[in-house]
Amino acid sequence: MEGDKGAVCVTGGTGFVASWLIKSLLQEGYAVRTTVRADSVVFLKSGALGILKACLKSKTVKRVVYTSSASTVMFNGQDVEVVDESFWTDVDIIRENLSPFMRSYMISKTLTERAALEFGTQHGLDVVTVIPSLVVGPFICPKFPGSVRLSLALVLGNQSEYSLLLNALMVLVDDLARAHIFLLEYPDAKGRYNCSSDTISLEKLSEFLGGKYPEFPIPSPESLGEIKGMKWPGVSSKKLLDTGFEFNCGVEEMFDGAIQCCKERGYL
Repeated sequence: MEGDKGAVCVTGGTGFVASWLIKSLLQEGYAVRTTVRADSVVFLKSGALGILKACLKSKTVKRVVYTSSASTVMFNGQDVEVVDESFWTDVDIIRENLSPFMRSYMISKTLTERAALEFGTQHGLDVVTVIPSLVVGPFICPKFPGSVRLSLALVLGNQSEYSLLLNALMVLVDDLARAHIFLLEYPDAKGRYNCSSDTISLEKLSEFLGGKYPEFPIPSPESLGEIKGMKWPGVSSKKLLDTGFEFNCGVEEMFDGAIQCCKERGYL
Protein backbone atom coordinates (compact mmCIF):
# COMPACT_ATOMS: atom_id res chain seq x y z
CA MET A 1 0.00 0.00 0.00
CA GLU A 2 1.24 3.48 -0.86
CA GLY A 3 1.74 5.90 2.01
CA ASP A 4 -0.58 8.87 2.34
CA LYS A 5 2.12 11.15 0.95
CA GLY A 6 3.28 8.85 -1.86
CA ALA A 7 6.43 6.81 -2.37
CA VAL A 8 10.07 7.70 -1.78
CA CYS A 9 13.18 5.67 -2.62
CA VAL A 10 16.12 5.98 -0.22
CA THR A 11 19.44 4.55 -1.40
CA GLY A 12 21.91 2.90 0.98
CA GLY A 13 19.18 2.11 3.47
CA THR A 14 21.42 0.37 6.02
CA GLY A 15 23.57 3.48 6.50
CA PHE A 16 23.44 5.79 9.51
CA VAL A 17 21.64 8.74 7.90
CA ALA A 18 19.58 6.71 5.43
CA SER A 19 18.16 4.34 8.05
CA TRP A 20 17.11 7.25 10.25
CA LEU A 21 15.66 9.02 7.22
CA ILE A 22 13.59 5.94 6.36
CA LYS A 23 12.20 5.88 9.90
CA SER A 24 11.34 9.57 9.69
CA LEU A 25 9.69 9.22 6.27
CA LEU A 26 7.52 6.36 7.50
CA GLN A 27 6.47 8.43 10.50
CA GLU A 28 5.54 11.26 8.12
CA GLY A 29 3.24 9.00 6.11
CA TYR A 30 5.43 8.09 3.14
CA ALA A 31 5.80 4.65 1.63
CA VAL A 32 9.52 3.90 1.41
CA ARG A 33 11.54 1.72 -0.89
CA THR A 34 15.25 1.34 -0.35
CA THR A 35 18.41 -0.12 -1.79
CA VAL A 36 21.07 -1.77 0.36
CA ARG A 37 24.76 -0.93 0.39
CA ALA A 38 27.40 -3.43 -0.62
CA ASP A 39 29.73 -4.55 2.18
CA SER A 40 32.60 -2.65 0.57
CA VAL A 41 31.65 0.92 -0.21
CA VAL A 42 33.43 2.92 -2.89
CA PHE A 43 32.36 6.54 -3.24
CA LEU A 44 32.01 6.93 -7.01
CA LYS A 45 30.14 9.58 -8.94
CA SER A 46 29.30 6.95 -11.58
CA GLY A 47 26.97 5.27 -9.07
CA ALA A 48 25.14 8.49 -8.30
CA LEU A 49 24.85 9.36 -11.98
CA GLY A 50 23.45 5.91 -12.67
CA ILE A 51 20.70 6.58 -10.13
CA LEU A 52 19.99 9.99 -11.65
CA LYS A 53 19.73 8.47 -15.11
CA ALA A 54 17.24 5.93 -13.78
CA CYS A 55 15.23 8.74 -12.17
CA LEU A 56 15.18 10.62 -15.46
CA LYS A 57 14.16 7.54 -17.40
CA SER A 58 11.29 6.77 -15.01
CA LYS A 59 9.57 10.10 -15.77
CA THR A 60 7.82 9.80 -12.39
CA VAL A 61 10.52 11.12 -10.03
CA LYS A 62 9.63 14.66 -9.03
CA ARG A 63 12.77 15.57 -7.09
CA VAL A 64 16.10 14.03 -6.08
CA VAL A 65 17.56 15.04 -2.70
CA TYR A 66 21.25 14.10 -2.63
CA THR A 67 23.16 13.81 0.66
CA SER A 68 26.51 15.51 0.28
CA SER A 69 29.05 16.51 2.96
CA ALA A 70 30.45 19.70 4.45
CA SER A 71 33.78 18.53 3.06
CA THR A 72 32.53 19.82 -0.31
CA VAL A 73 32.54 23.45 0.86
CA MET A 74 35.28 23.70 3.50
CA PHE A 75 38.60 23.20 1.68
CA ASN A 76 38.65 26.08 -0.77
CA GLY A 77 41.97 27.76 -0.04
CA GLN A 78 40.32 31.00 1.03
CA ASP A 79 41.00 32.54 4.42
CA VAL A 80 37.41 32.95 5.59
CA GLU A 81 35.69 32.38 8.91
CA VAL A 82 32.43 31.02 7.47
CA VAL A 83 31.52 29.32 4.20
CA ASP A 84 28.15 29.18 2.49
CA GLU A 85 26.84 27.19 -0.48
CA SER A 86 28.73 29.33 -2.99
CA PHE A 87 32.03 27.76 -1.85
CA TRP A 88 33.41 24.60 -3.43
CA THR A 89 36.29 22.52 -2.12
CA ASP A 90 39.48 22.59 -4.18
CA VAL A 91 40.36 18.92 -4.65
CA ASP A 92 44.04 19.78 -5.15
CA ILE A 93 44.18 21.16 -1.60
CA ILE A 94 42.71 17.90 -0.31
CA ARG A 95 45.23 15.81 -2.24
CA GLU A 96 48.11 17.73 -0.69
CA ASN A 97 46.96 17.93 2.94
CA LEU A 98 44.84 14.96 4.00
CA SER A 99 45.24 11.25 4.69
CA PRO A 100 44.47 8.76 1.89
CA PHE A 101 41.07 7.68 3.27
CA MET A 102 39.84 11.21 4.02
CA ARG A 103 41.25 12.36 0.70
CA SER A 104 39.37 9.68 -1.22
CA TYR A 105 36.07 10.35 0.55
CA MET A 106 36.18 14.13 0.29
CA ILE A 107 37.30 14.28 -3.33
CA SER A 108 34.61 11.81 -4.32
CA LYS A 109 31.91 13.70 -2.41
CA THR A 110 32.93 16.96 -4.07
CA LEU A 111 33.08 15.57 -7.60
CA THR A 112 29.85 13.62 -7.14
CA GLU A 113 27.85 16.58 -5.86
CA ARG A 114 29.08 18.76 -8.72
CA ALA A 115 28.21 16.05 -11.23
CA ALA A 116 24.74 15.52 -9.73
CA LEU A 117 23.87 19.21 -9.91
CA GLU A 118 25.25 19.51 -13.44
CA PHE A 119 23.26 16.45 -14.54
CA GLY A 120 20.09 17.95 -13.12
CA THR A 121 20.69 21.24 -14.94
CA GLN A 122 21.54 19.58 -18.25
CA HIS A 123 18.60 17.17 -18.24
CA GLY A 124 15.90 19.15 -16.48
CA LEU A 125 15.87 16.89 -13.41
CA ASP A 126 15.10 18.62 -10.11
CA VAL A 127 18.19 17.90 -7.96
CA VAL A 128 18.68 19.42 -4.51
CA THR A 129 21.72 18.70 -2.33
CA VAL A 130 21.92 18.66 1.47
CA ILE A 131 25.38 19.39 2.91
CA PRO A 132 25.64 18.19 6.53
CA SER A 133 28.48 18.72 8.95
CA LEU A 134 29.47 15.95 11.41
CA VAL A 135 26.32 13.90 12.00
CA VAL A 136 25.81 12.93 15.65
CA GLY A 137 23.08 11.24 17.68
CA PRO A 138 21.38 7.88 18.18
CA PHE A 139 21.44 5.28 15.43
CA ILE A 140 19.45 2.27 14.25
CA CYS A 141 21.88 1.06 11.58
CA PRO A 142 23.70 -2.24 12.17
CA LYS A 143 27.21 -0.77 12.51
CA PHE A 144 28.77 1.91 14.71
CA PRO A 145 28.63 5.05 12.51
CA GLY A 146 32.01 6.61 11.86
CA SER A 147 30.76 10.15 12.49
CA VAL A 148 29.34 9.16 15.89
CA ARG A 149 32.58 7.37 16.77
CA LEU A 150 34.55 10.50 15.86
CA SER A 151 32.25 12.76 17.89
CA LEU A 152 32.85 10.51 20.92
CA ALA A 153 36.65 10.53 20.59
CA LEU A 154 37.05 12.17 24.02
CA VAL A 155 34.76 9.57 25.58
CA LEU A 156 36.42 6.63 23.84
CA GLY A 157 39.96 7.92 24.40
CA ASN A 158 40.79 7.98 20.68
CA GLN A 159 43.61 10.50 20.99
CA SER A 160 44.55 10.34 17.31
CA GLU A 161 41.18 11.92 16.48
CA TYR A 162 41.26 14.80 18.96
CA SER A 163 42.78 17.12 16.37
CA LEU A 164 39.75 16.59 14.10
CA LEU A 165 37.51 18.12 16.78
CA LEU A 166 39.39 21.38 17.36
CA ASN A 167 36.28 23.25 16.27
CA ALA A 168 33.67 20.61 15.56
CA LEU A 169 30.68 21.43 13.37
CA MET A 170 27.76 19.14 14.17
CA VAL A 171 24.15 18.34 13.37
CA LEU A 172 21.75 15.89 15.02
CA VAL A 173 20.81 12.99 12.76
CA ASP A 174 17.11 13.62 13.36
CA ASP A 175 17.43 17.26 12.31
CA LEU A 176 19.30 16.16 9.20
CA ALA A 177 16.56 13.67 8.32
CA ARG A 178 13.96 16.37 8.85
CA ALA A 179 15.92 18.69 6.55
CA HIS A 180 15.84 16.05 3.79
CA ILE A 181 12.08 15.71 4.10
CA PHE A 182 11.59 19.46 4.30
CA LEU A 183 13.57 20.01 1.10
CA LEU A 184 11.73 17.17 -0.60
CA GLU A 185 8.45 18.95 0.11
CA TYR A 186 9.48 22.62 -0.10
CA PRO A 187 8.30 23.79 -3.55
CA ASP A 188 10.98 26.46 -4.02
CA ALA A 189 13.99 24.32 -3.04
CA LYS A 190 16.87 24.80 -5.45
CA GLY A 191 20.55 23.92 -5.48
CA ARG A 192 22.67 23.38 -2.38
CA TYR A 193 21.73 23.66 1.31
CA ASN A 194 24.22 23.55 4.18
CA CYS A 195 22.89 21.74 7.24
CA SER A 196 24.89 22.39 10.41
CA SER A 197 23.39 23.52 13.70
CA ASP A 198 26.25 23.80 16.21
CA THR A 199 29.95 24.53 16.45
CA ILE A 200 31.95 23.68 19.56
CA SER A 201 35.67 23.84 20.32
CA LEU A 202 37.60 20.84 21.62
CA GLU A 203 38.03 22.51 25.01
CA LYS A 204 34.34 23.39 25.30
CA LEU A 205 33.41 19.87 24.23
CA SER A 206 35.67 18.48 26.96
CA GLU A 207 34.09 20.80 29.52
CA PHE A 208 30.57 19.82 28.45
CA LEU A 209 31.22 16.06 28.35
CA GLY A 210 33.13 16.05 31.64
CA GLY A 211 30.32 17.89 33.40
CA LYS A 212 27.44 15.95 31.86
CA TYR A 213 28.93 12.45 31.88
CA PRO A 214 31.25 12.14 34.92
CA GLU A 215 31.30 8.35 34.58
CA PHE A 216 33.76 8.70 31.67
CA PRO A 217 37.43 9.76 32.06
CA ILE A 218 37.15 12.83 29.84
CA PRO A 219 40.48 14.70 29.44
CA SER A 220 40.41 18.16 30.97
CA PRO A 221 40.22 21.27 28.76
CA GLU A 222 43.66 22.30 30.03
CA SER A 223 45.22 19.03 28.89
CA LEU A 224 43.93 19.58 25.36
CA GLY A 225 45.37 23.05 24.91
CA GLU A 226 48.40 21.85 22.95
CA ILE A 227 46.46 19.77 20.43
CA LYS A 228 47.29 20.94 16.91
CA GLY A 229 45.38 20.38 13.71
CA MET A 230 43.43 21.95 10.91
CA LYS A 231 40.86 24.51 11.94
CA TRP A 232 37.68 24.24 9.90
CA PRO A 233 35.76 27.33 8.81
CA GLY A 234 32.24 27.68 10.11
CA VAL A 235 29.42 26.49 7.86
CA SER A 236 26.46 28.82 7.41
CA SER A 237 23.00 27.23 7.27
CA LYS A 238 21.31 30.58 6.61
CA LYS A 239 19.91 29.50 3.24
CA LEU A 240 18.19 26.50 4.83
CA LEU A 241 16.91 28.52 7.79
CA ASP A 242 15.58 31.23 5.47
CA THR A 243 13.18 28.65 3.97
CA GLY A 244 11.49 28.31 7.37
CA PHE A 245 13.28 25.15 8.50
CA GLU A 246 14.27 25.03 12.17
CA PHE A 247 16.78 22.88 14.04
CA ASN A 248 15.09 21.20 16.99
CA CYS A 249 18.10 20.11 19.02
CA GLY A 250 21.56 21.12 20.14
CA VAL A 251 24.76 19.55 21.40
CA GLU A 252 23.21 18.12 24.58
CA GLU A 253 20.57 16.14 22.68
CA MET A 254 23.16 14.93 20.17
CA PHE A 255 25.38 13.42 22.85
CA ASP A 256 22.57 12.17 25.07
CA GLY A 257 21.23 10.16 22.15
CA ALA A 258 24.62 8.96 20.95
CA ILE A 259 25.89 7.88 24.38
CA GLN A 260 22.65 6.17 25.38
CA CYS A 261 22.58 4.28 22.09
CA CYS A 262 26.23 3.26 22.46
CA LYS A 263 25.56 1.97 25.98
CA GLU A 264 22.63 -0.10 24.72
CA ARG A 265 24.76 -1.52 21.89
CA GLY A 266 27.72 -2.32 24.13
CA TYR A 267 30.09 0.23 22.59
CA LEU A 268 30.42 2.02 25.94
